Amino acid sequence: MPLNDERPSSTSSSEDQTSDGESSSECRESMATASDLESLRDSFNSDISSKHCTPSSSPPETLTLDEVMEAGRDLFNLKLSHDIVMNREFQPHPNLKAKNSLLNAVKENVQKAFWDILQAELNDDPPEYKHAIKLLEEIREILLSFLNPGANRMRTQIMEVLDMDLINQQADNNAVDICGLASYVVTTMGKLCSPERDGDIKKLQELNTENIVTLFREILHVLDLMRADMVNFAIRSIRPVLQVIGAEYEREKFQNVLDKTPNALNITTSWIQAAIEELLSVRKPAELSNDPEKILQGLPGPSQIFNTAFLRLLTWDFSKSSVPETWVVDETQLEEIQRQLKQAVAVNTVLLIVFSTIGDPIQGLSVLSDRLKRMITVLLNGMHKPNFNLKETLEGTSVQICCELNKSLRERDYPALTPEQQATLTGQICSIGQKDNPVRTLVEDRVHQYFMGLLSDPRPEVKLQEAPAGLAAIQPELGVIGKAFISLVNYNRAVYAPFYMEIMKKLLFFSDPPATSLPQEPAQGSIPHD
Repeated sequence: MPLNDERPSSTSSSEDQTSDGESSSECRESMATASDLESLRDSFNSDISSKHCTPSSSPPETLTLDEVMEAGRDLFNLKLSHDIVMNREFQPHPNLKAKNSLLNAVKENVQKAFWDILQAELNDDPPEYKHAIKLLEEIREILLSFLNPGANRMRTQIMEVLDMDLINQQADNNAVDICGLASYVVTTMGKLCSPERDGDIKKLQELNTENIVTLFREILHVLDLMRADMVNFAIRSIRPVLQVIGAEYEREKFQNVLDKTPNALNITTSWIQAAIEELLSVRKPAELSNDPEKILQGLPGPSQIFNTAFLRLLTWDFSKSSVPETWVVDETQLEEIQRQLKQAVAVNTVLLIVFSTIGDPIQGLSVLSDRLKRMITVLLNGMHKPNFNLKETLEGTSVQICCELNKSLRERDYPALTPEQQATLTGQICSIGQKDNPVRTLVEDRVHQYFMGLLSDPRPEVKLQEAPAGLAAIQPELGVIGKAFISLVNYNRAVYAPFYMEIMKKLLFFSDPPATSLPQEPAQGSIPHD
């Protein structure tokens, strides 16, 4: 994405009217600084550009209702496209009923009222066909929507059999064959449905046509399933196309939203600024200089900022802050990755404590290690939930571990753990929930090193199976989590990199320099402590 040709403006004309020697020196220094600055700016544009979308920032303005609705549609289309590309199993499900849902209760009551009215009309003498005709018309439109553009013969037949003008005339003369029309609808559905709906069609054909209301209700149910099948088929058909143009399409939709709401990148800007501040806070003392050349050399590069920002997502506190706007569509996946990672860290921490405390009698016992790992994983399942009692669970886990250890030791003619050893082991295990627990902190640091290695490597798939020392017990879990995280990061970067580069450029070159240190905060990704 091309950078703006902005340059810091000169201060005042009086400052230019200095002595020749001072003017010449300042000119040379200014030219050198500008050259270095331009070179560093170029690094922010060497790899990434946006052909069709340039992140824009215009003054806030009052939005009309139509503009808000249009922005909502853009967000919906962006989310839908993203889900289709990123989730191969994605498919909408027809009318999933939520338990204890007010909307569902209202819907069921309205539908029941309609079917009761239809039943009452058909039971009249002579029958009344007003609602039945409306229902047939709706069914006709659904059947027509299933047809391909070239299916003219089938379209003509449906229009002829379900001719509403003719049916209305027949109703006026009490000559409507409602059962025959329903049978024709079922037969036509059988011709249009996918093979997996053949069983549903057979059930419709076996229904007693005398109970016409029940038949129509089941017809509409199967039509809903057929519509879902049609949508899922369309999704499967369009997925290969979206995999090619998906990033560009999502970027375009996000740009549309940004054009209407210029402050739509506020959280993203703060997220990137925090990454820059984190990198600047660890600069060496020699890099803290007033020399313009050394200042430029000390600025982090785009890749460093990207990787640091992405790594911060693994410790994001979703309960206290919304995710960056560019990650909203992946928020659920990020939370799941974070939950899995926290549990894996806890399991590995407990295992390290067990094997370092007991020592030689259990070293190299892979069967025992796997059994303990499975048990600890089950007991710590759900530790992300607010009502999860970590202290109580760790105490129970310690008891189970001691039982397993004593069993293993006796089987190999070792003495069982003494009460003192069991108390020590239990105390160490229960302490992993405390703030700054050294063993857990060590595991978390190595996990972060693992993910930083994945982010920094151009071929992360090679490093997925290379767990750092001390993390061998959770290497399979780290590989799965790492693969999911890198997949999200790579696609997010492909979509939003032009926006990120623009933000970095403004933060580094066209605003006050970021602070060199960050306020101390509790570790967001740690296991909750008492």
